[in-house]
Amino acid sequence: MNTTAVSCTAALALLQFGMGWPISTLRNSRKQYIGYSNEPTDLLHKAVRAHGNTSEYSALLAVMFLYLGSRNPADWMIWSIVGATICRYLYVIGMIAFPTMAKPNPVRFVGAGGTYTFGLALAYAMLVAG
Repeated sequence: MNTTAVSCTAALALLQFGMGWPISTLRNSRKQYIGYSNEPTDLLHKAVRAHGNTSEYSALLAVMFLYLGSRNPADWMIWSIVGATICRYLYVIGMIAFPTMAKPNPVRFVGAGGTYTFGLALAYAMLVAG
């Protein structure tokens, strides 16, 4: 098994589960145990949406990483695995670190665009790897 693929899968898992703890803490401190404000500047709203978006992509990316990692992947496949992982982190930073979700920002744009680009490359890699 390729260690980069395993490490990137672990990094996605850390992102997914690591985001859950601060959301729970924030909910507890606000006594807001369900839902969140619709305000795009609200930290809880941004964190929940970033966590939800991470949930939408992490599982499938992890499956692709591990599948390809078990098949002696080419260098471009490894770089795509690393790139997809970095882009997932960038997306979360772009959601949480900027003042509002109502306006696009370059970090979120690169994170989303990179996720699509590397995800499609990895899907192609799975076809090629057979």
